[in-house]
Amino acid sequence: MKDTLNFNNSNPAILALSTSDQGLGSLIKLIGSFNLPLRTDFFASLVRAIIGQQLSVKVAETIWDRLYKVCEEIKPEVLISMDDDVLRSVGLSKSKIIYIKDLSGKVLSKEIDFMEIQSLDDQQIIEVLTSVKGIGRWTAQMFLIFSLGRPDVFAVDDLGLQRAIKWLYDLEQSPGKAAMKTFGDRWRPYRSTASLYLWEAINKGYVTKEKPLA
Repeated sequence: MKDTLNFNNSNPAILALSTSDQGLGSLIKLIGSFNLPLRTDFFASLVRAIIGQQLSVKVAETIWDRLYKVCEEIKPEVLISMDDDVLRSVGLSKSKIIYIKDLSGKVLSKEIDFMEIQSLDDQQIIEVLTSVKGIGRWTAQMFLIFSLGRPDVFAVDDLGLQRAIKWLYDLEQSPGKAAMKTFGDRWRPYRSTASLYLWEAINKGYVTKEKPLA
């Protein structure tokens, strides 16, 4: 398994998307090549995702850094045995402590086996991960993209993707679930790459501009 995904002109997804969708092709040209390091510590990746739920990136990073300092190792056997008061002291809510300990327990019991999970298809992985308290479909989809590097994942409920698509295609309003599915179908089997470029448009500040991409 690769630990970094490379998005450049030699990537077949770039050529296919640029050819099939003029708007997305313009965005890809604007942003250019980039590399995506995968989060290959799967347990830590999911803990980080739970921490980040409904929080700004900055606040989530602060809590993650505090947790790392008190744990030294983000491992299931460490987190499941930690006192709740210690976990609360780093900024974790009561519900997120429950979620993290439920994840830890399921990993330790092999109900979630990260060696096995890599051999499953996307939907099977989503079903396994959403058995954990606090992990929904969106979090599982982010794991598929950012940890496993799966190529054809598209989170229709992602508000960032909706906002970026509205901007890129100069829509009057953010697309609903049906419209998002239509866009996603256009980008198969490279929906993850399309998503990453749309998120990059937000990260680079393009989506805040008044006018859509020319």
